[in-house]
Amino acid sequence: MIYGIGTDVCDIRRIRSTFERRGERFAGKVLGPHEIEVFRERYAKVPARGIAYLATRFSAKEAFSKAIGLGMRMPMTWRACEIVKARSGKPEIRLHDGLAEWFEAKGLRAHVSVSDETDYATAFVVVETRD
Repeated sequence: MIYGIGTDVCDIRRIRSTFERRGERFAGKVLGPHEIEVFRERYAKVPARGIAYLATRFSAKEAFSKAIGLGMRMPMTWRACEIVKARSGKPEIRLHDGLAEWFEAKGLRAHVSVSDETDYATAFVVVETRD
C-alpha cells in the first residue's frame, strides 16, 4: 500500500550558485558520508558532473521528505538520508540514525528515481508499507 509520494524539481544553476558562494560546506550539509565521496570524485574530474550529482541528491531528499510527510524536520535530516547506487545502477535510499529507526518502526520501504538535464534535476519517490 502506498504511504506517500514525493516529487521535486531543482534548478541546477541555483545549486551551482549556492556551491560557488558556500563551497564544500554546502555540499557537506546536504550530502551523507558516501555521497560526499562520490561528489568529490565527480567534481574533481568534471565540475559540472559534480554539481549535477549534488543537485540530484538535493532533489531526491526533498522528494523523500515529502513522501514520508515530515518535510525537513526531525528525524528527517539531509545527511540521514543518502541516495546510493545499487550494483545494477538503480538509485536506492539508505537511511541513518534516528531516521532509519523511525522508517523501520513504521514498516516502510522506498523507491527513488532521479534524473538531470542541463539546467534541471528531478526526483520522484514512492514510499510504501511492507505488507
